[in-house]
Amino acid sequence: MVWKDQPLGLIIQSAGSNKQPKVKASVFSRTQLAKDFLNQLKQELIWRFNFNLDLSKFYQAVSKDKKLRPVVKKFRGLRPMHTGSLYEYLIIAIVLQNATVRSSVSMMQTLFENYGQLVKFDNRLFWCFWQPKKLAHASEQKLRRLKMGYRAKSLIKVSQPFADNEIDELELRNESQEEQKETLISLYGIGPASVGYIMFDVFHHWDYLRHISPWEQKIYTKLFFNKDYEKELVPVEKMLKYFNKWGKWKMLAIHYVWEDIWWRRRNKHIPWLEKLVRL
Repeated sequence: MVWKDQPLGLIIQSAGSNKQPKVKASVFSRTQLAKDFLNQLKQELIWRFNFNLDLSKFYQAVSKDKKLRPVVKKFRGLRPMHTGSLYEYLIIAIVLQNATVRSSVSMMQTLFENYGQLVKFDNRLFWCFWQPKKLAHASEQKLRRLKMGYRAKSLIKVSQPFADNEIDELELRNESQEEQKETLISLYGIGPASVGYIMFDVFHHWDYLRHISPWEQKIYTKLFFNKDYEKELVPVEKMLKYFNKWGKWKMLAIHYVWEDIWWRRRNKHIPWLEKLVRL
């Protein structure tokens, strides 16, 4: 990860038990890191991994829900997290737009190879994200040659306010939900679907659900309503009303069911899902 302009390598391990959880983070750097730097990094990891999230009230709220009960039991302790920065999430959101999973993976790999930094620690090589100014000053023509298509302009424009220090993620975390939403939607190439993901994953709003993309609509039609999405799509309005039963936890509840289907896919071929993934 990049933190305070420093490329770092991290190894994060479980160092406790289910009853007494503890996490050990080993940090690798080219230079000696100050104690204050490491303390700030520790707090950032706690935020990004949601280590301080108290799930007990969520479990209490959904304990009688037939759909959630087995999933919660299976994944007890699961907490949403995004290990990257807000800027990094925005880049991922842009390459996910109107693309198959295979295409998005290919675009990210291309961006890392052309703008990222290759780092080595623990005898392994990893790609590290670039600083925003690299893409802010990039050539749109080159990005198009790299098969970014219309996203080339979005990648440059979304990088500029971060390169110019116009957006401070740490400060934005303390703003109201509405102010956060307005800041995100004002960014070039960022629409309501991306805003929804970011409000949940980056800013930790467990109730933020105002938009459902066509791709998610198909998956939700099968997951929550057990209908064939190729024959009958459940309307978004009906979905939003249905999810309201989970109140302030609705996006977290959806997240649990969402994670469950992807874990099941690791061990079992799910034909209806594979048609939508195309990896």
